[in-house]
Amino acid sequence: MKKILSSLVLAVLVLGGYLVFGKSGSSTGPQPTGDSQEKFEWIAYSTWPESNHHTIGLKEFAQRVEEATGGRVKMTVHSGGALGYKGTEILSVVRDNLVQVSDMSLGNVAGEEPVFGITTLPFMLQDMQEGYTLNQLARDGYNDLLSKKWGQIILYTAPWPMAGFWTQKEIRVIEDLKGTKMRTYDRNTGLVVSALGGTPYPLPFADVYSSLATGAINSCLTSTPTAVDAKFWEVLKYYTPTSVAMTQDAVTINLNVFNKLPEDLQKIVLSVGEEMQKKMWEEVGPKLDKTMEDLCVKKGIIVTQPSEEFIAALYNQTKDIREDWLKNAPEEAKKIYADFMAKIGR
Repeated sequence: MKKILSSLVLAVLVLGGYLVFGKSGSSTGPQPTGDSQEKFEWIAYSTWPESNHHTIGLKEFAQRVEEATGGRVKMTVHSGGALGYKGTEILSVVRDNLVQVSDMSLGNVAGEEPVFGITTLPFMLQDMQEGYTLNQLARDGYNDLLSKKWGQIILYTAPWPMAGFWTQKEIRVIEDLKGTKMRTYDRNTGLVVSALGGTPYPLPFADVYSSLATGAINSCLTSTPTAVDAKFWEVLKYYTPTSVAMTQDAVTINLNVFNKLPEDLQKIVLSVGEEMQKKMWEEVGPKLDKTMEDLCVKKGIIVTQPSEEFIAALYNQTKDIREDWLKNAPEEAKKIYADFMAKIGR
């Protein structure tokens, strides 16, 4: 069986329209031991395009599971939002078994489940390691909530790089952001843009390029992989890596579907999920931002490094967003926040 993703080095092939991780060996987790040869076929879904690292990771996960189960569990991956479900709908889509497995941006579903808003609080996370720390502290709480309220559990999580401003004009101070029409990806990033004097446009990824090309929006608050996926160099000029927020995705499975698996297959699926999480956080995440930024620069994007004064001003301008969220957050979110701050000593 043809295998994918063994190399740990990212190779970006934009002219071909896709991103390649390499090939990977078979899963090293538990092997199927049950007598039953019943087979299970699932639909796995991603709103992100083929070239995005989350879609590539989901396809690798499906491949590894199929190999590790001897073909007894097979997933057909639909990417690019091909089934019509929006990112904000994924909690309900998996709960209702419209798809059995799906990737979802936690920030996107914070409207339905406020606890996930913690993942995109402005300037709460300062680097990838802090994002991983938050993920580890919150994982059990997330799973408890998802299983009881939404009928699903997490198989693995994966990061996005930190978000910055992508614009048609150079951004040096907060005043430069006033009047911008900026695409945002969740409630928190929308509040950030409003606090900085811009107008937020919460558009799905599929609408971003056309909205930029027609002038419906003129800027984006997002990370480098989205810039590559949407070919920002064709419609924007500048990138200011301010590390405003960092979100993460979770791949979940419908709980009833999971519970129908024999115990040996359950163990394999969970084991492969652990392997994918390790790879996405330790091997893909840290390299991805630099790779994507370099590609944007090669295509013509001008990177403007923010001054310390600008970052401090952004932090102060968004202080109320963090405080208001914490005041109104559910108790489980407040506990995660407190545990995280204690863990990192801030």
